[in-house]
Amino acid sequence: MKKSIALFALAIPLVFTSCFKDEPLNTECDIEQVILHSTAADKVFFNPSDTIQEVLFTDSVVSVNVRSGAPLETVTPEFKLTPGATLKCIEGDIALGKATYMVTSEDGNWNRRYVVSLIPTAVTVNDTLAFDLEHFELDPTYHKFYIWHNLLADGSLGNDWATGNGGFKLSMSTAQPDDYPTVPIVGMDGYAVKLTTRDTGPFGVMVNKRIASGNMFLGSFDVANALKDAMKATRFGIPFDKKPTKLTGYYKYKRGATYQDINGKPVSGKTDNGDIYAVFYRNHDAAGNPVTLYGDDVKTNPNIVAMASVTPIQVTDEWTYFDVVFNYSKELDPAVLESRGYSLTIVFSSSIDGAIFQGAVGSELCVDKVRLICTREE
Repeated sequence: MKKSIALFALAIPLVFTSCFKDEPLNTECDIEQVILHSTAADKVFFNPSDTIQEVLFTDSVVSVNVRSGAPLETVTPEFKLTPGATLKCIEGDIALGKATYMVTSEDGNWNRRYVVSLIPTAVTVNDTLAFDLEHFELDPTYHKFYIWHNLLADGSLGNDWATGNGGFKLSMSTAQPDDYPTVPIVGMDGYAVKLTTRDTGPFGVMVNKRIASGNMFLGSFDVANALKDAMKATRFGIPFDKKPTKLTGYYKYKRGATYQDINGKPVSGKTDNGDIYAVFYRNHDAAGNPVTLYGDDVKTNPNIVAMASVTPIQVTDEWTYFDVVFNYSKELDPAVLESRGYSLTIVFSSSIDGAIFQGAVGSELCVDKVRLICTREE
């Protein structure tokens, strides 16, 4: 009995010695996770989940897509390593977009290199601008004709829409607001615009501008120049920083009875047509001089990079949907686009030849729910 107790007593120190013996140091040297912190995360990352990158055992390169132009100097990395491993940056700087890290195992016998890169990436997204033509009033100076406003992003009203109503007033000063070429009407569920080709009366005959087509466009109308140089009175385009891809909306159209030339003579066999189109163009030339499109070159200017046109416009008394794409003849320069170096116009006209004072009195184009689909880079 005493012998058994003695043997048990000798065994106890051996058991405790085994329990307290040091474990071997870890030989693993891996990055398991990269966590990216930023004081401007919404300007750096596309999604909150982008800030946490799981790293597979087989990976040695960690690439993270960030927004183009992101403030990378705000980014600070945090690393989850295998137990006991240590890390140091041996090349580059994550704040500059790329850094190389060395991970060393706990036992100091193993190491592994990782490259972490922040890659600026431009992502194209869809963006739709609505032109509902709901915001109009009588002109504040004469209270004789209607003007329209566009709704700005902050909810205020802009003045990007123009018409030739001010020019019509010069020839028909006694006309009532609803007798002008461009007027509001009840639309599909709100208001629309009605464009009508009008006779300009005796004054129009005197200046050889016998008709005035109903028109509406993004740009401005120079009333002071309307009689001296009518083509230069219409100034098409507003600066635009998105890439337009499609123009959609609804229209109704009817033709006037008799197409007449600039001298007021009927043209046998010729019928009138409405016009709906959009033009996207460079608003500076190669020398840096400003470029504006006018009535005589809105479809032909060499600075035009893309056009969309509803062709043909059908005669219809029902609201008819249109959907046309922009055809690009030149490549866009992203830097120019970002700096608003392109301009856009959208044009509606009751007579396709109205700019040269030809068409049919009574031609009528109604337009509603215009949408401009664009792409932009984030």
